Amino acid sequence: MVAINEPAICFDSVSKWFRRKGQITHALADVSLDIAPGEFVSLIGPSGCGKSTMLRLVGGLIPVDRGEVRINGESAGEARRRKHYSFVPQHPALLPWRTVKENVALLGQLNKRAGAAGIAADAQLALLHDIGLGPFVDSFPSELSGGMQQRVSIARAFALGAPVMLLDEPFSALDEITRADMKYLLLDLWSRTGSTAVFVTHSIPEAVALSDRVVVLGNRPGHIRTIVDVDLERPRQEDIEDSEQFHALVSDVRSALKAGFDSV
Repeated sequence: MVAINEPAICFDSVSKWFRRKGQITHALADVSLDIAPGEFVSLIGPSGCGKSTMLRLVGGLIPVDRGEVRINGESAGEARRRKHYSFVPQHPALLPWRTVKENVALLGQLNKRAGAAGIAADAQLALLHDIGLGPFVDSFPSELSGGMQQRVSIARAFALGAPVMLLDEPFSALDEITRADMKYLLLDLWSRTGSTAVFVTHSIPEAVALSDRVVVLGNRPGHIRTIVDVDLERPRQEDIEDSEQFHALVSDVRSALKAGFDSV
């Protein structure tokens, strides 16, 4: 587990409500969490428990109602203005009229401040070759499979060179075999960057395979039930999932999730 000194991300007694059509939903209740620089943390829990809300709060996309979210000592809004984030969504969201290499370069071109921290064009091409997209750099998204499109989306996020990476179920639309390949591709790219990663998933094995810690959230209002330390050695390859230690950790996370359901 990564040792925490000065956190890269800090939730300090954070609560959040949503008000829609006269109804009030208590989404998060008194969430406190420190995430170290370079740490990979997964958020897992039942639907509606606030996983994506936490991601949006980190990204400065919605305001905190109570408490505080800080990114490297700044407010989430200030970190967003400084372009300290990259984001990998559930769906690739590639521009259909731009080629693979043009899509990967897009964020750096649009965000000059963030682009200054990103990787150069030749390094972007090398990255695309490394992840198996070398023959497709001049192809358009419509010419790619779903898994290949998501590879482009991940490469685009890493090309930005942002210190914080937010990933909202990026593999949910993929088939099981492609999904298995993609998580270890993600780990390989992440290990090169030193970025801090917050990953939302519904998959317990996925969370354990990727993470330094798995944060298990309870039912609404979302709250932290427990945090499971994942002390598997890095770098990790697919065969780690055959180990007794991996299966024990999966069981620990599953038990914490089940306890949350049973308490409802």
